[in-house]
Amino acid sequence: VKSAMTEPLSKLSTAKLNDGHSIPLLGLGVFRVPQGQVGSEIVRTAFNVGYRHVDTATFYNNEEEVGNAIRESGLAREQVYVTTKLWDSDHGYEATIKAFEKSLKKLGLDYVDLYLIHSPNPGKTKRLESWKAFEELKSQGKIKSIGVSNYGIHHLQELFENFQTRPAVNQIEVHPWLSRDQIVSFCKANGIVVEAYCPLTRGAKLNDPPLLKIAEKYKKTAAQILIRWSLQKGYVVLPKSEKRERMIENSDVYDFSISDEDMETLSSFDDGTRIAAWDPTIAP
Repeated sequence: VKSAMTEPLSKLSTAKLNDGHSIPLLGLGVFRVPQGQVGSEIVRTAFNVGYRHVDTATFYNNEEEVGNAIRESGLAREQVYVTTKLWDSDHGYEATIKAFEKSLKKLGLDYVDLYLIHSPNPGKTKRLESWKAFEELKSQGKIKSIGVSNYGIHHLQELFENFQTRPAVNQIEVHPWLSRDQIVSFCKANGIVVEAYCPLTRGAKLNDPPLLKIAEKYKKTAAQILIRWSLQKGYVVLPKSEKRERMIENSDVYDFSISDEDMETLSSFDDGTRIAAWDPTIAP
């Protein structure tokens, strides 16, 4: 399997979405980033060290903090890529519109760059109603791109059968121990960008000897190897960190590239290890 990228990757690299918009390949995940000033400062620090993409969700309870960080950063709105997500309990047409307006208000923004259905868990009828609302909000210019998260192939096919608009992204747990080849191939074949959450396995595998062996070869940290693996696979990657030095480390992945052979070795680690507490891709 050849690596996906042709031109050299850089901090400013983006992926082209199926709707014509672009998304920065590296983003900051903010799951469990605390509320209040502490949370805002963490996100502002990420902006200071060069991140321009932040991935939040209604469920994370920190949309307000993300919005404050954007305003305090002094960056122009169009310089920052903002994703948030619709939570399971807000599915349905009217409920989705309401939930989105609430998110937008918390963020204090006029629009979001990407809005995702957080999971397919609420069932077919509800999630199809939600997608209809997504299309409506997109047509009003309140959302630039619409996508999904934790969707299996059957969930994606269901959207194709019922709607004109295909999701721009599918955000799923992906790392060398959970390579999700079937979903990934399906997304690629259908022009859907894959976003990788838990790309660092929340630390669980950072001391894995076969990973450390590769890290040593490139004189990089295990985390840097994992992020670079995701980037070379063509994924948008969302490492989460609250520490400035870690944020810098996680974004310092552009002065080397992993050989095809080592990419294959990393991919061979796949043993189905799931880090997240759920796997809605298999929901009915």
